[in-house]
Amino acid sequence: MVIGAGVVGLSCAVRLLETGHRVDVVARDLPLETTSAVAAAIWYPYRAFPFERVTAWAAASYAEFDALATDPDSGVSMVEGTELHRDHEPDPWWSGAVPDLTRLSTKPAPYVDGWTFTTPLVEMPRYLPWLTARVSQLGGTLTRMALTGLPDDGVVVNASGMGARLIAGDCSVLPVRGQVVYVEQVGLDRWWLDESGPTYVVPRAHDIVVGGSDDEGEWDIQPDPERAARILERASALVPELAGARVLRHSVGLRPVRPSVRLELEVASPHRVVEPVETTNAGGRVVHCYGHGGAGVTLSWGCADEVASLVAELLSD
Repeated sequence: MVIGAGVVGLSCAVRLLETGHRVDVVARDLPLETTSAVAAAIWYPYRAFPFERVTAWAAASYAEFDALATDPDSGVSMVEGTELHRDHEPDPWWSGAVPDLTRLSTKPAPYVDGWTFTTPLVEMPRYLPWLTARVSQLGGTLTRMALTGLPDDGVVVNASGMGARLIAGDCSVLPVRGQVVYVEQVGLDRWWLDESGPTYVVPRAHDIVVGGSDDEGEWDIQPDPERAARILERASALVPELAGARVLRHSVGLRPVRPSVRLELEVASPHRVVEPVETTNAGGRVVHCYGHGGAGVTLSWGCADEVASLVAELLSD
């Protein structure tokens, strides 16, 4: 069983199905209702730790998305863009995961540093249904079900995101509220990012995702008109072509941030007290995979590969 139907849960389900396992996905929210559906979804490691593991997962996901970009139904494309900084910065810690990061020789004021690189751009309204269909094609199931805890038997992959606070009793998972505005497509064909906002402009086929906000500890998922106005003001300063673009809609997602991504195997007792994997008992067996912060898409395939390896290790014992 996989708990969670966001991008991480669905990716884990696909990998497990591809390796011959039976997989049932259960989730309170269906894919297009999840935080994943709100994401601007360019590959970019954001608010996910620790750096070394995140870089490896991100590199694996980059390669997978690069391959998926050849499938026109997936909603994945490889798009060049620019990240700008107001201060001089070293190369990003994740630079080893991309093949072509190039520093800018000239920068528009007020920016003094920046780089360009090509990155996967994932249109979630198309990609999540594509992933869901892949699960079905491989023989998996998807069921809406609100769980209050982890099942006591079988192998469970816990990809519940913010739900891990309840399902796994993990209060270290905190919401970081992200608000975005969708505006009409005005002819943009590259993405832009100013991390100081954070401000990002991500073009898609029929609209442009403009963000964002980074409000730690906020649970409110109602769009704030004042925040939206500030987001559009910052974005128009970054990309002047956006000035006056027609607003289509607003949305809010809660990023599941944790001090580190929890990707590990545990064996749980019948009373739901989670014990180290070395302890043998007749209880359930759980692979946790949550706490991806603002990088669920970016880490999805790398984490799914590791989940599949852990399940194989578990079942071989």
